[in-house]
Amino acid sequence: MKKIIYYSFIIVALGLFSCSDDFLETTSPSKLSSETVFKTPSMAKAAIMGVYGKMTDTYIYGQKLSVNWQGVSDIETNSGFSTTGYNSTSSDSGAGNFYDDPYNQTTKWQTLYEFAELASTAVDGIRNSPIFETRAAEMKPLLGEALTLRAMAYFELVKYWGDVPFKREASKSDLTNVYMGKTDRDTIYAGLVEDLTEAVDYLPWLKSNAEYSTSERISKAFAKGLLAKVALYAGGWSLRDGNLFPDADVEHHPTIQEENGYYVGRVKNWRDYYQIAAQQTAEILGSSAHPHALDPSYENIWKTVCSLQQNTYNENLFEVAFGLGNNGDIGSLMGYEVAGNTKYGSRGFGGSYVASQAYYFYSFDRDDLRRDVTLTWTSYGSANKETMKTDALNVSFAKWRIYWMAPSYLALHKTANSRIATGVNWILMRYSDIYLMFAEAQSQLTSPDAVNTTAGMSPRQALEKVRERAFGAGSPKIKEYDANFFNAIVNERAWEFGCESIRKGDLCRWGLLYEKIETMKKTLCLMLDNKVPVTIFDKTYQPSDFPQTIYYKFKDAEFIDQKSINFYTNLGASPGTEYQSASWFTKSIVKPTSGTSRTYLDNPTKVLLAATGINKAYDYSSFLSSMTNGGEIQANLAQYTMGNKNCNYRQYFAIYYEDVFESKGFLTNSYGY
Repeated sequence: MKKIIYYSFIIVALGLFSCSDDFLETTSPSKLSSETVFKTPSMAKAAIMGVYGKMTDTYIYGQKLSVNWQGVSDIETNSGFSTTGYNSTSSDSGAGNFYDDPYNQTTKWQTLYEFAELASTAVDGIRNSPIFETRAAEMKPLLGEALTLRAMAYFELVKYWGDVPFKREASKSDLTNVYMGKTDRDTIYAGLVEDLTEAVDYLPWLKSNAEYSTSERISKAFAKGLLAKVALYAGGWSLRDGNLFPDADVEHHPTIQEENGYYVGRVKNWRDYYQIAAQQTAEILGSSAHPHALDPSYENIWKTVCSLQQNTYNENLFEVAFGLGNNGDIGSLMGYEVAGNTKYGSRGFGGSYVASQAYYFYSFDRDDLRRDVTLTWTSYGSANKETMKTDALNVSFAKWRIYWMAPSYLALHKTANSRIATGVNWILMRYSDIYLMFAEAQSQLTSPDAVNTTAGMSPRQALEKVRERAFGAGSPKIKEYDANFFNAIVNERAWEFGCESIRKGDLCRWGLLYEKIETMKKTLCLMLDNKVPVTIFDKTYQPSDFPQTIYYKFKDAEFIDQKSINFYTNLGASPGTEYQSASWFTKSIVKPTSGTSRTYLDNPTKVLLAATGINKAYDYSSFLSSMTNGGEIQANLAQYTMGNKNCNYRQYFAIYYEDVFESKGFLTNSYGY
């Protein structure tokens, strides 16, 4: 893959939130000004490349935003289900379950603010450049990139912390704009919409010129897509601090109860933001000026990015560029699980930093081609062949697979005794997201079947375009989805974007975070109990639909034939001598008549403990009364802490204590932290 060469950024932001009095302050090692740094397009470009380079940091897309902070949703779990680390206040695992603490070093915002500061410095420098007007054709696209990069930084800050300090200029040497309190997120979103609207006008379409020939540079479609996404968040639900902003003119969520002044709300003019989202996505879909299209093969998206290649259909609107052996943990910390072996080396690959469960697997239609690309029940073992897993609580995401990786990475991995940076790019937005954002926003404004003349299609047609790839042209299943169109969008986004750090944010803005996670947890427990029908998304399963024993065969010496597995049928006996078998999760959790196995007790306990940092309190006694071993599970569950004791829908991280201390009294934590 042709990588962006990251120039050293000439303006260095130092000491942000350090132990000295420098809250929101940056300094430079020498006195540099727009006249010296931004006096030529090449120098301005070097500055912008430095901002891009910052995104590869561990605390930005190098690891935290791409892997660790995906958190628990109804389709993803953070480091798996656990009875130990689920409520840790000093780890990503606890934070992923919505428990956090001001002393948790794994959830700090410092690097994101450094990213924002670098971008603001570039914005100011380009605006004030003496050649901004005379070399506008070269300078304005760079300003568009800088504005978009800054919007990305603040968008992530608001998503993870809510109301945060916000400024649209670089820090001043006299500190007059350094120390500040929180800005309410409605003001921040309005500022981001303004910046992105300006950026869109400056940016070219991808491949319209040699400078913007790769998805590793921000182009017009991504900026418009980001503007649409910001608008959907701005018009969506989120937890608010009514103590800090008591006069906010917002509507309160009708069913999520307010506690201690903390409530879930959204702006009353949310339709205005949805109109922005609909318009921006429609303009992309209706334009013939850009090269973006859906890759006909969902699998090829991931094969291509793992092998460090560019997608030939330009499905990926923007990718954060990493360097093999230098940065990026994409794939090595999540994905197809590989044990140490003689073929690939002693160092493992993939794993459970982000994993899934049987509920999500069975939410897919059995003919959905995305299912076996997104998820796998198999892993690659030490004997240089696949093994079958049967744990309903640990189904691996499989969009990143070692046998799709570039030969150059495999050569490094074979002799490695520690983790090797994969260099796999993080895809921040795909063209399918444009279709589904359009379908969501436009359907809320008009109807699912009203044709938007700019896009040249209706919301339903946009949804079905994405489903066409999933099932194949002409399949009747393209049109078989939930009759409630909004529910269909909610489901489709789950199937399309699993493990892409999208789902938790979607659920938050829809006001469905708690509801969907609890539905997943209770349904998963009932699947383990296997005595009553369960509904998973738009599908209903009878107990007999889940097998007791799984049969499978190998298609060659290494790999299991996925099509041979009886995921949906309980066979009475082995279908042939070439088949191997394993007890499925429905059988493995049955209470033993002898022995010491506690799986029947511990697995439901782990599931019910997950994500219990969201709400103030939990009580599963009524639900457990219907389960076979519910009394024992309830007694086991009672020894663990559940609930944050302060508020409902606590989606945000705590502000790190040093940042609070260095703010000179401007900042305090909210939401019971």
